[in-house]
Amino acid sequence: MESLKKIYPNVVVPQHGRGYFGIGIHCPKVTKNIGTLWRTAHILGADFMFIIGKRYENMITDTRKSWRHVPLFEYPDYETFRSSLPKGSKLVGIELDEQSVPLATYSHPERAVYLLGAEDFGLPPEVIATCDDIVQIPGEASLNVSVAGSIVIYDRLLKRGGFGL
Repeated sequence: MESLKKIYPNVVVPQHGRGYFGIGIHCPKVTKNIGTLWRTAHILGADFMFIIGKRYENMITDTRKSWRHVPLFEYPDYETFRSSLPKGSKLVGIELDEQSVPLATYSHPERAVYLLGAEDFGLPPEVIATCDDIVQIPGEASLNVSVAGSIVIYDRLLKRGGFGL
């Protein structure tokens, strides 16, 4: 970090306030997206990452070797994941859905687990039904899953004071 400060003296490093958050993907289709999201999760201070239904293979998109810094949990199915949620956390599904609220007006919980859907199918209705909140990133179409996850993490930090603003 010191060398980065010398190059960019005005760099803002995300600060972690109260609570925690993790982010993950339900049945990811493209392994590169996992690596890209993991890199963002590491840079922006996620406490953990997870994937449901697929094993992660090291990817060149994870240039920071995030597995050394942010744990990745791998669950074989949704039921196993759901039974492993941290006590007191809220499960927040990220999905274009008729019951979702816009990210712009969403108030992030202190203890959150963000769940993104697969690139081609999104979150299944039975998964959406078990989420505490459903949030959408407004747009005419769905975003790349790693991009969507990055936007959600950034929004959380911005709204919860993670940039000291």
